[in-house]
Amino acid sequence: MSAAGEFIDAALQYEGDGYRAADVAERLGDGLRSYGSSVGAVRGTVRDALRKFRGLEHDELAALASELWAVPVFERRLAAIVLLQSSVAVLRHTDLTRIEGFVRAGRVPQLADPLATDVIGPLLERLDGTARAKAETVLDRWMQDEPWLRRAALLAPIRELGAGGGDVDRATRRLAVALDGLQRPAPIAVVEPAVERLRAVL
Repeated sequence: MSAAGEFIDAALQYEGDGYRAADVAERLGDGLRSYGSSVGAVRGTVRDALRKFRGLEHDELAALASELWAVPVFERRLAAIVLLQSSVAVLRHTDLTRIEGFVRAGRVPQLADPLATDVIGPLLERLDGTARAKAETVLDRWMQDEPWLRRAALLAPIRELGAGGGDVDRATRRLAVALDGLQRPAPIAVVEPAVERLRAVL
């Protein structure tokens, strides 16, 4: 494990609480363990790590996010999301490949939704030209894939659309695809909340 990864993991365990850990693991399920650290502790730990290990560049930040995500502990994976959110200014459209793996493995709203709204959405907002087009094509592909990816593709543009920006036509097409999917046998419970949230801003 990298020095930054060890720092974050040790801090999260130190901030943990056994009762909270048991509650989080029971509520989330899906094989996720928990240290019982609060969301505030996770955010503070990532902030402290970025101060302690100043100068981390794109590849190092991406590797650290993957390192944190690799262990199925809720707070580690949440720390990976906070790290990416804090580093969105250096992310590239090619990072969607890594993020796609996170979405596939996340499988709980407490991880999948922040990935979509706090990482993927802001990443899209700062892209333009060919890079934006390539990123949007990736999300269009997600709409034909498994339910958690469809959920992420629907949620990603919500903040931009809510602020009066974004590609309304593309979002409307994705919504139509999602609504069509809800008419067929599918894990509706995964996709339907994203459909309702997107509808509310269109």
